[in-house]
Amino acid sequence: MNGYLVPANAKKGTLIFNIFRPFDLILFCSGVGVSLLALAIVPSTNMLAVTLALLPGGICGLLVLPIPNYHNVLCALCSVYRFYTERRRYVWKGWCFYEQFKDEERKSK
Repeated sequence: MNGYLVPANAKKGTLIFNIFRPFDLILFCSGVGVSLLALAIVPSTNMLAVTLALLPGGICGLLVLPIPNYHNVLCALCSVYRFYTERRRYVWKGWCFYEQFKDEERKSK
């Protein structure tokens, strides 16, 4: 029948556990490592200090959390940043592009 839902070049096969990129795991492990190191150094009697020590692991965990329509939260934030910082100019060159506009475009280049 050949009624495949996933294309042959899907990226799921290149991901670790079919979810994470290598950078995602490195980011998560480093955040958890910093949190564990901070928990070993900071005295556990102060609740604010413990919360601050757990913050790097929590932030990194939220960044690699998978979300729909994007790979994860980090990819979504990168897309939003690129959208607002990089301006692109799209010139329509379709079948209704008149000759008079072609001359103006050549002059502007």
